[in-house]
Amino acid sequence: MVGGRLYGQGDLPLRRLRSLELAEADALAICLGPKYLPAMATTRAGAVLLPESLRDSAGPVTRIVVADPAQAMAEAARLLHPRAGSRPQIDVSARIGVGTTMGESPRIEAFVVIGANVTIGRGVRIGPHVVIEDGVVLGDDVRLDAGVVVHSHAVLGHRVWCKSRSVIAGEGFGFHSDASGHRRSPQVGGCLLGDDVEVGAGSCVDRGSLDDTVIGRGTKLDNLVHVGHNARLGEHCLVMAGTGVSGSVIIGDRVILAGQAGIAGHLSIGNDARVGAQAGVISSVPAGASVSGYPARPHREFLRAMAALYRLTPHVDALEALGRAEEQDDG
Repeated sequence: MVGGRLYGQGDLPLRRLRSLELAEADALAICLGPKYLPAMATTRAGAVLLPESLRDSAGPVTRIVVADPAQAMAEAARLLHPRAGSRPQIDVSARIGVGTTMGESPRIEAFVVIGANVTIGRGVRIGPHVVIEDGVVLGDDVRLDAGVVVHSHAVLGHRVWCKSRSVIAGEGFGFHSDASGHRRSPQVGGCLLGDDVEVGAGSCVDRGSLDDTVIGRGTKLDNLVHVGHNARLGEHCLVMAGTGVSGSVIIGDRVILAGQAGIAGHLSIGNDARVGAQAGVISSVPAGASVSGYPARPHREFLRAMAALYRLTPHVDALEALGRAEEQDDG
């Protein structure tokens, strides 16, 4: 099933994946490392996936030893928890504009609205109440969950998955201001999502103001992420929930932006960089760097600064008392 070696009972009726703590006899669990050994000692799981290094630490439970437990768990999930099948069909309530073309085996659910001259690839799944505006291009096996909006000037590659209520190629936030107020700047660029991109629920990727906004191949956006106009994210990045990427930011490949990070506009973040949770990035980040805090600084420097602050905290009352005493002496 997952390409591992079995130690123990080989005829167990495994039907689901569960955690070590909550698994029953019909469940397969996973042990990723030594810190999970206490839970494995008391687990009721029928079998446990674990690495070679823990093979002899598992006690009496049936073990499946694999090279990569996380990858094996993903394979097991596909087998034990397959997604519900979707028969090709076009619901009678869907509205499809003139000049739109579709590949084989589409599934288009209730109350979908598709504009004119849209190009749709093979095996596309479009959930209820999705809106796709004129001229959009969808690659093969694209999945748009309920309530997604894809505006004009968007191109989605193969196997892109946009989750519920995400908005692709919406109008960018661009204004120029004078004494009379704020006037909208033109937003005439597009929005390109590469193959295997995922966009989480409620996330927004704006179209470019002049150039295109680009999300590179294999990049994954969590829920409630905002990507501003003209931003360019490289390949295989991970962007966690609540993160905001301002306009015209250039992000390299394999970058990780942790939850609620904020990236100021017109900066660059190099390949393989990491930005910590709730960090405020106000200057460019070199390739391979790890930064945290506000303003974002090298992670170890941030930890030292926080440690110094915590060491100082117990002395604050004494310093305040000393200040009051000096004021009284001066009086």
